[in-house]
Amino acid sequence: MGIRQRFFAALASQLGRPRGVWGHGVAALLNRGNRRAVAAAVDAVGVRPGDAVADLGFGGGVGLPLLLDRVGADGRVHGVELSASMLARAERRFRGEVAAGRLRLVEGSLTDLPFGDDALDGAITTNTVYFVPDLGGAFAELARVLRPTGRVVVGIGDPEAMAKLPMTPYGFTLRPVDDVIATLEQAGLKLAEHRKLGAHPGQFHLLVASPQS
Repeated sequence: MGIRQRFFAALASQLGRPRGVWGHGVAALLNRGNRRAVAAAVDAVGVRPGDAVADLGFGGGVGLPLLLDRVGADGRVHGVELSASMLARAERRFRGEVAAGRLRLVEGSLTDLPFGDDALDGAITTNTVYFVPDLGGAFAELARVLRPTGRVVVGIGDPEAMAKLPMTPYGFTLRPVDDVIATLEQAGLKLAEHRKLGAHPGQFHLLVASPQS
């Protein structure tokens, strides 16, 4: 593997789980690159004051203040993240919200969510599913932790456009959007809305789903 390939392989690994010195730069990169998509996911999930909502794989944390604003003083936001570096960064940035009990930060994965059944009114997860081998298991976990009236927003990039990026050959699983939707529905979720950001090619997809009745 040449220098260029090693660089993009390392970048792909960091995007999946930011850590160390690189992780701080990746966090800033994630916040800049994901801001529009995360803001759209927060709009789509439709949580209200007093709700309990989670940002799953929150990365640089750009979505956490947006969700805190939506649920207000009586609501609670849960940030779930694999990366210890990103958790520590969020704990420093949001120490007041954590101390007040408005924000809970916890290490966890999409396939083993740290919640009881029917615990959440909403959840968002953006640009995470490329790093989840067992997508059906992850979506079954989402169906388990959502209340019957809850909503989850899964944000994914267009797989054909992403396949052209230099880092995606290294550890990314790029699935057709229709396959992701089918996996959602097989796992006990029902697609309520499919929003698209940007122009084709390269659209970003927001899949809004609720538990099947």
